[in-house]
Amino acid sequence: MELEAIKARVREMEEEAEKLKQLQSEVDKQMNLGSPPGITSPLNMSTEEKMEVDNRSIYVGNVDYGATAEELEQHFHGCGSINRVTILCNKFDGHPKGFAYIEFTEKDSVQTAMAMDESLFRGRQIKVMPKRTNRPGMSMTNRPPRGRGYRGGRGRASSYYGYRPMRRPRGYRGRSSYYMPY
Repeated sequence: MELEAIKARVREMEEEAEKLKQLQSEVDKQMNLGSPPGITSPLNMSTEEKMEVDNRSIYVGNVDYGATAEELEQHFHGCGSINRVTILCNKFDGHPKGFAYIEFTEKDSVQTAMAMDESLFRGRQIKVMPKRTNRPGMSMTNRPPRGRGYRGGRGRASSYYGYRPMRRPRGYRGRSSYYMPY
């Protein structure tokens, strides 16, 4: 008798968890649009509209991972009226990528914000640049991603593990040249 009651309770809890999951995915979808329904979301903007928005936006690099949109807004509020602050996160694990975009109401605010380049935000020197429009089909960095990832990987390894890349690549390159018969 008691076992049946426990099973029924477990079933209820599983159903509840499923409902919560669906709710969470709905919230995530809305959050990903970045704007409430009715306002043009970045997904269905034309290239011209995107360029217009990007002309009023700045890229902020080297942002502290713990920073919030509110703190960034406070840091830049003297530059002009702010429409939106977007902190970019890794879509796989949700961790911040360390950079953000700030969209101003006026185009002139971008020039004012450029003066904030190399200013200290949460104890880190931030990089401020005008935001570039990503054209469809263009690489975001105009560099092959493999080269970027490889360089980044080696850089991280050297600072994290104390790995000295001087010794190994030289030997590796030397060996590879011996094996090439042509």
